[in-house]
Amino acid sequence: MYDFQSKLSKLGISGTLYRLYVAAIELGEAPISDVATRAGLVRTTAYDALSRLEEEGLVAIVKSGNKRIVVAEDPSVLLERIEARKQMLNDVMPELRSLYNRAKGKPRIRYYEGRDGILIALKDTLTIKGANPTLMGILSMDELRDVPGLEEMEQFIASRIEKGIWLRVIRSRTKDVASIWPSDPSDLRHLRFAPENVLLSMTTFIYDDKVCLISSMRENYGMIIESVEFAAMQRQLFEALWATSSDM
Repeated sequence: MYDFQSKLSKLGISGTLYRLYVAAIELGEAPISDVATRAGLVRTTAYDALSRLEEEGLVAIVKSGNKRIVVAEDPSVLLERIEARKQMLNDVMPELRSLYNRAKGKPRIRYYEGRDGILIALKDTLTIKGANPTLMGILSMDELRDVPGLEEMEQFIASRIEKGIWLRVIRSRTKDVASIWPSDPSDLRHLRFAPENVLLSMTTFIYDDKVCLISSMRENYGMIIESVEFAAMQRQLFEALWATSSDM
């Protein structure tokens, strides 16, 4: 009996809860006063504990005339409860681990597949903070034409301008598909072209402590790396490339 009680205790059914639950099972169906007596408790003490057992789905309390009857539920509900909690933990685990990693100074990496995933990653760049927000961007125009597509990019640009977010951007001439999106103060954009020997074949945005990466259609993914050190390094590399790039 002690081993049985000990195992139920590990499931959170201990003390008063254990005594009432066992009494309810033994009686099967009985008035609250009888269950309390069986458990060796006064009726007032039993009420709150039985309510908790009812919340857990272990007993049901129903009215029968002027009496409130305790009905023991099938113990298999314990397995169902464990499975439900396991599923709930699985659902929240990514965010819990993200909070844990941030607290430990570890990077947070979010990976999104497909065109819709790329759009999610792209739109996250518009969450940039600060009084005068400025994105640092390396755009591979040839790949962006395919995914997410120029129409989606135009909508992204409109949203960026509406939010007052500047873009300092570097592109490769060999990757440009058309003479679009030039330097333009009204579009909050300053464009430079990388040296001829530098081929920028992947789109990257640097903002706050994040780096957003957008692949070609062949690999078809978006990724956000949230890391103070990684973002700082990418920012330095961007500035070094910016210094060697030209406006024309």
